[in-house]
Amino acid sequence: MVLEEERRFIEELKEEGLMGKLEGMIKSEIVRLAKREMRKISVPLGKDVWFLKGTVSRLRRTVLVLERFAAQRQKELGKERIPLEATPEEVKISRFSPRLIRSLRGHLGITQKELAVLTGVTVGAIHKWESGQFKPSLKKKVAMVALRRLGRREVRRLVEERGAEMVKRDVRKPRGKRTKKASRK
Repeated sequence: MVLEEERRFIEELKEEGLMGKLEGMIKSEIVRLAKREMRKISVPLGKDVWFLKGTVSRLRRTVLVLERFAAQRQKELGKERIPLEATPEEVKISRFSPRLIRSLRGHLGITQKELAVLTGVTVGAIHKWESGQFKPSLKKKVAMVALRRLGRREVRRLVEERGAEMVKRDVRKPRGKRTKKASRK
């Protein structure tokens, strides 16, 4: 019985043209209520998103600062000098024949000039050590014992550091060539 009454009511509304208006009112009410429900959900989410964006921004800045610090620290660690030191006992028991000095150079992959830079002597002194004409002093033996403990990479880095230091120290004014007139006087 109730269904029949509802059907009659709907048919009367259709005949009068009110059905379209009712349908429109119901749709607009549904849209309004849906928007209200969406606002209830989206406004708190928007606040959360805004807060999280701020947090991410602060974290990015912190990470950037930490990366800079780590890079600077890594650079400082890379620049730490490798000391060429050895204990007196190590120096005492070590042997340095000309053949062993040459083999040390070969093992480290360095030239006579680079060994001279590392030990603080001239290339001529290295040549004389390797030919057996002279023996290295105690100080130079200490440096060579310390070199034995290093690998090729560390020695290469030391050569580059010491070579740069030597170039800085050895800045001299270039001497002009003598002319024939000057040499005859």
